Amino acid sequence: MVATKLADKSRGALLLNLGTPDSPRVSHVRRYLRQFLSDPRVIDLPAPLRFLLLNLVILPFRPKKSAEAYGKIWTAAGSPLLIHTRELANEVARRIPNITVHYAMRYGNPSIASALDAFERAGIRRIRVIPLYPQYAAASTASSITELYECAAKKNDPFEFDILPPFFVDPDFVRLTARDLKLALGKLKKPHVLFSFHGLPERQILRSTQNLSVDACFSKPDCCEHPGDRLRACYRAQSFATAHAVAKAAGIEAGGYEVAFQSRLGRTPWIRPYSDERFRALPGEGVKNLVVICPSFTADCLETLEEIDIRAREDFLRAGGESFHYVPCLNSDAEWARVVANWLS
Repeated sequence: MVATKLADKSRGALLLNLGTPDSPRVSHVRRYLRQFLSDPRVIDLPAPLRFLLLNLVILPFRPKKSAEAYGKIWTAAGSPLLIHTRELANEVARRIPNITVHYAMRYGNPSIASALDAFERAGIRRIRVIPLYPQYAAASTASSITELYECAAKKNDPFEFDILPPFFVDPDFVRLTARDLKLALGKLKKPHVLFSFHGLPERQILRSTQNLSVDACFSKPDCCEHPGDRLRACYRAQSFATAHAVAKAAGIEAGGYEVAFQSRLGRTPWIRPYSDERFRALPGEGVKNLVVICPSFTADCLETLEEIDIRAREDFLRAGGESFHYVPCLNSDAEWARVVANWLS
């Protein structure tokens, strides 16, 4: 990633991540889900339908189940996502001491508004921002940027933002992700690799690419293998690009890995193939040793630790698999912190 150096001393850097409840208590999870799922970029239905779905179907039942899932991964220090993001920000700040570094969550705490308050108190108006989502999606990247500008608009004095682009095939991101994947491959005999990315409804992908003068997404089975101009706006195509780049850097041949998408919700079509179905099917296809990596996340969270390293592991082994290895996210890895610091300096 090429970034223009910030020129003056009154500068800041802001790391954005998606968010986490304050605790695994049902009340805190309900509050978090209400904020998260009220976002029209997350549940992209007309407002009346979104209100009914949220208040009559999701919030009466899902918080308890989600709280139990969070309880399985919660640590004495708190939420893994919050811990890793905070530690990354601290490591980055140590490497660029002339720049004030803050982190914020799109949903939950610390909020984007509180980060801007801190910059304002320090007299900092020029801020370089990195959304910590490798691939672009309206429900993550665009939502975070929208919230950033809406919070800034409430201030009397303007901020100047320099927002860095998605880094789905950035050489340093690919190199470090491949480094960790290669370490895992060396621990298993004849391993198969599954790249599991967070899923999205198909309609969100179509909406992101509808204004491009190219063939529509899902127009043919291999559309993401040769996306053309869609690559700059299509989350699914960017996910495949990440997987192919990391696999190549890790020395994995075609046929030794596959791409799938997790975390689908509801009955509408989400981008395929589905990770949960592949975990249950792979042992029957002769895959006994599986390595799973989730490069749509830079910090471990509910979706990686509970959904993949607990539930997916159980599904794969129950279906006849013999060994399952989850590759942790980059989190606050020292080399990753150096890379992020370089982007933000």
